Amino acid sequence: MAKPLEVDQQWLERIADQVSGLSYGHVTITVHDGRIVQIDRTERTRYDGSSQKQQAPSESQQQSKQHGSQPTGEALRIVQ
Repeated sequence: MAKPLEVDQQWLERIADQVSGLSYGHVTITVHDGRIVQIDRTERTRYDGSSQKQQAPSESQQQSKQHGSQPTGEALRIVQ
């Protein structure tokens, strides 16, 4: 039979801290033997799809697709 969950004020505050300010993501609470032992927070960042540029593939990318190889580092650039 499962033990009843023990939650004190300190754990309630810890859970509230993890949920506070979370826009996208999830909070996982791990329970062992009826006691909370761990809280994991995974936060997601979502970007507006309209801000991404749709560009035609470059010549090197087209060649990579034709030959079945991975794009070279030259095709991967950071745009600031």
